[in-house]
Amino acid sequence: MAKLLVTADLHGSMAAWLTVTALLSDKDSLAVAGDLFDTRYGQYGHPDFRPDQIRADLKTPSHPFYYVYGNCDVESYFPGYAPEKTFRIFGKKIFLHHGHRPLSTDCRADIVIQGHTHLCHLEKKEGTIFMNPGSLARPRNQMATYGRIDENGAALVELSTGTELAAVLFD
Repeated sequence: MAKLLVTADLHGSMAAWLTVTALLSDKDSLAVAGDLFDTRYGQYGHPDFRPDQIRADLKTPSHPFYYVYGNCDVESYFPGYAPEKTFRIFGKKIFLHHGHRPLSTDCRADIVIQGHTHLCHLEKKEGTIFMNPGSLARPRNQMATYGRIDENGAALVELSTGTELAAVLFD
């Protein structure tokens, strides 16, 4: 695998979904920290709100795909997932959740990924990397961002320029 692309809070935006898929190379994986579809409160009638098309694209994903439900996702709309997921990539244990519920105190992971705030954040605290990729569809600071994890570490990337805003290397 080349990299794990990390995103959250797409809220059914087809433009944001197409952006995500364009960022993926053949050997990449994708992690979505919730609110992918937003079928609870979605902007029905808006031409960019197309959760049905995103769901259809994911019936046969072309990349390894890790996903958790967010507070705006209705589980019955895309069954088979959960509010949190633990998996391993690059020899690191990753805990993926949306972030609208408190983090379990017994969560032991090398990397904790969450969304929900629509603001990017990356820090290493007591040996654990905490990442919020922000949002490509509805950033609260007007800066569309996503996360990237590769064999060397984790980074936050600003979409329009490709600039790395923050990076943390693995030990």
